[in-house]
Amino acid sequence: MSISSSAQIHETAVIENGATIGEGVVVGPYAVIGANVVLGARTRVDSHVVLAGRTKIGEGNHIFPFASVGTAPQDLKYRGEESELIVGNENVIREYVTLQPGTSGGGMKTTIGNSNLLMACTHVGHDCHLGNGNILANSAALSGHVIVGDSVTVGGLSGIHQFVRLGNSSFIGGGAMVVQDIPPYCLAQGDRAKLCGLNLVGLKRQGFSADDIRELKSCYREIFLRSGKLRDKLEEVVSKYAGKSHIETLVSFIKSSERGVTSARSEDDRDRSGDSEQKNGTAQE
Repeated sequence: MSISSSAQIHETAVIENGATIGEGVVVGPYAVIGANVVLGARTRVDSHVVLAGRTKIGEGNHIFPFASVGTAPQDLKYRGEESELIVGNENVIREYVTLQPGTSGGGMKTTIGNSNLLMACTHVGHDCHLGNGNILANSAALSGHVIVGDSVTVGGLSGIHQFVRLGNSSFIGGGAMVVQDIPPYCLAQGDRAKLCGLNLVGLKRQGFSADDIRELKSCYREIFLRSGKLRDKLEEVVSKYAGKSHIETLVSFIKSSERGVTSARSEDDRDRSGDSEQKNGTAQE
């Protein structure tokens, strides 16, 4: 066991031999920390948290009460292999969050980047990979093998099917059931989720210029709303916006999809919905 002299450990906490506790770490009452857990500097572990398995937590994280981090994955094929869970820096992991390590069928590793907010009761399944600056709202659930880019928002009570990818700066509306890839910059909602425009609020917050957004709107309409073969439409967009990195990101994501990309809502769908996005201040067109 390696515990920094500056760490503050409550007397009721259980820390198994072999755990590594960094400088300035705070461990609250009745927390349980396994033998193969590494806690980086200035991380706070509140009461009744369970940290298990081969789990490495970076610096400056805050793990709230009753979170379960690194326990065995919910995969019937799991046979106790020594897979890992790796969490970066400055993440906020709220109450009852469950984070699970990888499996032999998925690369043996689950990874979470930096500055993510995982709200209460969210779940990150085995072999998932999250980037940076993402928000998972209450009770959002990622099945196994999900890949999430950067600056993605997943609304409350949403479910993401296994092997789905969520592109950078995408937004998943609350209660959505997502079964295919969501391209970068797009907004999706519904069961089964469909695209309903760009994540305009997110793009503006992230500093995309008016010209960038205008170009993305044009590409969205060209790719998802105009008839024709997807391959041909992508080539036309690439030709028209050659050298534009945000357009290249969008097109590259779509081309690399193995599961298929979520389709856009039809005009009939939009009419039946009453254009709810415009009513709630998230107009996408």
